[in-house]
Amino acid sequence: MAFRPVFAAASKEEGFVKTVDVEFQWFPGFAASQKQRSIQSLHTEYLKRRPGARILEVSTKSPDPLGRALSAFHLKLTVESDRIPVENVFQASKVFVQGGPFTDLLTVPPHAAKRDPRLRESGPLQSFQWQNQVFPLEPKTVFYDWIYLTALTENPNLAERLLDYDSFTDIEFNPEKSINCQAKSCALFVSLHHEGYLTQALNSPEDFIAMFKDPSPDGQLTLF
Repeated sequence: MAFRPVFAAASKEEGFVKTVDVEFQWFPGFAASQKQRSIQSLHTEYLKRRPGARILEVSTKSPDPLGRALSAFHLKLTVESDRIPVENVFQASKVFVQGGPFTDLLTVPPHAAKRDPRLRESGPLQSFQWQNQVFPLEPKTVFYDWIYLTALTENPNLAERLLDYDSFTDIEFNPEKSINCQAKSCALFVSLHHEGYLTQALNSPEDFIAMFKDPSPDGQLTLF
């Protein structure tokens, strides 16, 4: 058995994204078929809690073509005249105490960008730098969410289809090892759209950072 989070679109009052930890049967192995058995098990258990939920696996292992297209390894941003995967932009924007950003990572395969040894050998991460904008480490995931949501707005066909769902998983995401998650970003996009804040949130990096900067006394996120 294993636990993984399901990220559900939520209201502004609920903080836009609700995380539900689900216990399910894990099928070990690296084969796509094993990953998809685990995905099916996770989704089945979640649907027992929330019948009628519209759930989508967002990863390269997704059985749904939409979920695979929304993987950060496939979803692309416009960088000058090129189209660059979100994963590359994320890794290439990291600034460490002893180096970075490593902009050459924009031009390598996404797996190579993620595994570049400099990302582990340059000391503590201190910020992200992208298009002359410095993004802080707090609030957590704000930079990843910004580039992912921006990429979605550049891919309206994918974004429109995404709105048919309300719950998202990423079988490769382990919250004990990682913070940023494409499934969470998808839930955030859907919530901001349904709640009417998407345009305002993506007006500028400053507006986006401010939206999620300070928690209110009741634990919810403060808007602007």
